[in-house]
Amino acid sequence: MSDSNAHDETEQVKDDVTAAEVTGEEARARLKELVEEIDIAAFTTRDARGELVSRPMSTREVDEAGDIWFFTLDDSKKVHETERHHEVGLAYLDTSGHRYVSVAGRAEVVHDRARMERLYSPSLDIWFEDGLETPGIALLRVTPVSSEYWEPRHGKLATAAGMLKALVTHDTPDDTMVHGRI
Repeated sequence: MSDSNAHDETEQVKDDVTAAEVTGEEARARLKELVEEIDIAAFTTRDARGELVSRPMSTREVDEAGDIWFFTLDDSKKVHETERHHEVGLAYLDTSGHRYVSVAGRAEVVHDRARMERLYSPSLDIWFEDGLETPGIALLRVTPVSSEYWEPRHGKLATAAGMLKALVTHDTPDDTMVHGRI
């Protein structure tokens, strides 16, 4: 067995030992809460050369179906990129709270005036000078294909203490994270 394979198996064992697994409706509900609380996602697309490109975007909503909504402009690079390659990635990071979300999905541009009116807020005026009257304003809907999240099982302080103990004892941290998968 190569060193790389041994390392991968060790990582998998550590993941299995340290993360309590959550699935189904419980995971779906928690994922929605985390995405809406963390708000800013690194929205990743593929450019014309096939290279991965990320930019920060503010989440406007996670709807009942689990779709994630953002505002954009029709003539933006990200729209052109999602039209060429519909597969996108979203990464939400709350480093101070040790909460992380990863979403792989399919993006599409949507022109739904009623939804835009419901989701728009004055804080977006910084990017859309004329508000909802900005030429080319649109929504980007990301329909998740797979999603995962990680967060402390017992709060930040208990997690930090568990990791510190593991660092000192050279042992695997006990039961520190909750891992949800959809």
